[in-house]
Amino acid sequence: MNVLRTLLSVITVSVVLSSCNYDVLHEADALDVDLKERLQKASPTGELSHFILPASTDYDNIPHDPKNPLTPEKIALGKYLFYETGMAQVAARQSGMETYSCATCHVPSAGFKPGAFQGIADGGVGFGTQGELRQMNPEYEESEIDAQGARPLSLLGVAYVTNTFWNGQFGGGDLNEGTEDLWNDEDFTSINELDLMAIEVQNIEGMGLHRMEMTPELATEMGYRVLFDLAFRDSPVSDRYTTLNASFALSAYIRTLLPNKAPFQDWLEGDYNALSNQEKRGAILMFGKARCYTCHYSPALNSMEFHAIGVNDLYQRGGLNTWEYDRRNFGRGGFTKDPDDMFEFKVPQLYNVGDGAFYFHGSSKETIEEVVDYFNEGIPENPNVPGTQISAKFRPLNLTKEEIADLLKFLKNGLRDPYLDRYVPPYVQSGNCFPNNDALSAEQMGCE
Repeated sequence: MNVLRTLLSVITVSVVLSSCNYDVLHEADALDVDLKERLQKASPTGELSHFILPASTDYDNIPHDPKNPLTPEKIALGKYLFYETGMAQVAARQSGMETYSCATCHVPSAGFKPGAFQGIADGGVGFGTQGELRQMNPEYEESEIDAQGARPLSLLGVAYVTNTFWNGQFGGGDLNEGTEDLWNDEDFTSINELDLMAIEVQNIEGMGLHRMEMTPELATEMGYRVLFDLAFRDSPVSDRYTTLNASFALSAYIRTLLPNKAPFQDWLEGDYNALSNQEKRGAILMFGKARCYTCHYSPALNSMEFHAIGVNDLYQRGGLNTWEYDRRNFGRGGFTKDPDDMFEFKVPQLYNVGDGAFYFHGSSKETIEEVVDYFNEGIPENPNVPGTQISAKFRPLNLTKEEIADLLKFLKNGLRDPYLDRYVPPYVQSGNCFPNNDALSAEQMGCE
């Protein structure tokens, strides 16, 4: 009798567990079907494959400038130079020499964004764990520092950006065709006259703007000569070890910064267990009720649209070298001078969006939770932005607390590539500390 009772209990438990498992699996299947349908509707091509990022070595399928073809050798050189503090040779003061790099303001562990609310290259000291302790060098005057007037954008998926900067001012093609009369030296857009794509022209300009250089002597001294020989073997030796070629190597490397190991990418490739049910519900919201997809629809989940959503500017939270009438506060309109473009900013990408802190061009929000709340409420915060300029896409979402939790789960987990350190070299050829090489940063990072 006891044996029979035990057997019946086991059978009952098994049936209940099987039923529960069936319900979970059935829910997962239903979520997968729903998500696929929403992605197909959101895709400009109508296909899921639109959202699949190529491998970082799939050079033919990574958008690039034909005049700067992607090669393993060039990318390898760029991977070193991106972190190389030894190129910081044109600092305003001696104490700033060889103390910063591209990665000072594009920190991998912060999603290739600055860890602090403002990016500071020359004239900054300190790092912390992911750049959050960057501050002004007390030996500098504020007017001397290289501080960004708008929070630097993430470099993840930047290969899919055809006109760079928050206002899209770089690159003579795509949206900037017909803007030639606006290009000038004052805002550095005369560089668009070169017949190159946006990333290339911005990095050429950026090398000078951020006080970096490369010379034959530096290439020899720091140990880069052979790497330049491999990357630019078709260039005359007299023109090989140059700032221009260094910028081309940086552009090639930057184009390979693809978050293709995020769980969402695995799901797109057919691993339907890569996302939890909650993350799938969040993705369905992103490509449905939350309407994120109406702006974030490129493979990198950015777009070349510009929108005014009324967020505060960097000067409003105490940014260095920033002021109310800085043209960078006017977004696309600051470049085009078109009143209809005023206060409109480029749509950024969403991968690894939960890494680090600070969001929007003015770093007005410090957490992704605050960002979602801002969009959910749909109320502009900046009194300087006229209501008539606010995008029609910026309106209350009416998400519930449960829906917000699901959306955040997808944004923070489903879109997070946990292996971005694969894009970081173990050392730089100069032997310097990186990404910063000032004494305070070295102490905080444990460099020897």
